[in-house]
Amino acid sequence: MAIRVMLIDEDVNHINAVEEYFSSSSSVNVVKAISNRDEAMSSITEDYDVLVINLLLSGCLCSLILSKMKELGINRKVIITSEYVSPDMMMQINSYQPNYFLKKPYSCSELERVIASIYFKENKSNNTIKLKITDMLHNLGIPSNLKGYSYIRDGIEMMYNDTSMMGAITKELYPRLARSYETTSSRVERAIRHAIEISWSRGDYDYMEELFGNSVDCDKSKPTNGEFIVTLADRLKLEDRYV
Repeated sequence: MAIRVMLIDEDVNHINAVEEYFSSSSSVNVVKAISNRDEAMSSITEDYDVLVINLLLSGCLCSLILSKMKELGINRKVIITSEYVSPDMMMQINSYQPNYFLKKPYSCSELERVIASIYFKENKSNNTIKLKITDMLHNLGIPSNLKGYSYIRDGIEMMYNDTSMMGAITKELYPRLARSYETTSSRVERAIRHAIEISWSRGDYDYMEELFGNSVDCDKSKPTNGEFIVTLADRLKLEDRYV
């Protein structure tokens, strides 16, 4: 039986692309794709398994819909999407306790993978780590459009899941990231270094001092790529230990 999905997004072109992609799918059925506010509010009680909803709908519609679902006791898997993410928005997303947060733009194949993941197996803990990493990087002032942002984000998650990589940045981490993004290890290294340089000039100083104060001098020197990623992965491990 196909997973029934309801999509709420004001981007009509995006809706059309998603509907077209899944039109021949036997595993996912887009039962409703909505761009209209009134229709969205009236459709939340219908039959579907997964709700994919854009956080940035006009008039705080996303918040209204999720609050109404909670009020009515409607229990569905929820994927929140957004083109833009700030620290305040990350707090807002976390407050809704979605099953997954998916940053736009995303590919339809990635959406399909996430839908299957949350439907067949709860993946809250892994997604919580992704949200925490995203929050950290935004507090550190790294723009999400930089290639280095994606490399650092994925590198922290890899290191969090496999601590043996902490001593193998060059030999293991860079090559794995390079394979994932179809690039070279040297380009990965340069992009990460560039992202850290930007972070050191525009990030939250108090937050940087809190994270790196014991390992580097925030006033004088930037951390190396390895120090940066290892420190953030360690911080996540430490937070989990006391949750």
